[in-house]
Amino acid sequence: MFFWGDSTFILLIAVLILSFIVQHSVKSRYKKNAKIKNNSNLTGAEAARIILDSNGLDYVNIELVKGELTDHYDPRKEVVRLSPHNYNESSISAITIAAHECGHALQHADNYAPLNIRAMVLPVANIGSKGAFPLFLAGLFFSIPILMDVGIVLFAGALLFHLVTLPVEFNASSRAYIQLRDADIATDDEMKGARSVLNAAAMTYVATALMALVQLMRLVLLRSRR
Repeated sequence: MFFWGDSTFILLIAVLILSFIVQHSVKSRYKKNAKIKNNSNLTGAEAARIILDSNGLDYVNIELVKGELTDHYDPRKEVVRLSPHNYNESSISAITIAAHECGHALQHADNYAPLNIRAMVLPVANIGSKGAFPLFLAGLFFSIPILMDVGIVLFAGALLFHLVTLPVEFNASSRAYIQLRDADIATDDEMKGARSVLNAAAMTYVATALMALVQLMRLVLLRSRR
């Protein structure tokens, strides 16, 4: 990211292109299925309530959150938060995203190990994502190797977070698919659309992890030259 012509530069460009393609794919598949009304005529919030209640999670609340695709599960407050379209609309995309977030609630209830690990790594990842590059650059420009090393360690923590996120997100998508099918929320044809949305969304996490990996490789390579 900071220099040209090294052996990782081509990898960086490739991952950037992959990220662009993945983001486009997610938006395209989401928008396509957001226009298709599901046969059950359930909104995302209603589908989420069915999934949570059928799994004994009636204590988990469902709330509306501002923004587009800002959907998430808050394990601290045990709340599934859905963006306006996914909360209010009866589309395939709405019930799919809602089911995915419920998948995280199910993970939390099951004490799913990767989810717990990600929660433990999160504070380090937050520090690493904000402080790694400034420290590394300071060490690079002022010739202070220890700062470069600390920057690399912090960024490695951020990479670990992205890596642990992969099984968490893939598992949540798997749970979502099962819940949509077993609760008869989606038909067989609708399940195809749901799978396409879930697969595209999962790939965004793969692209993010690859980007972090390549960036760490570049930091290590630059450090080795000093």
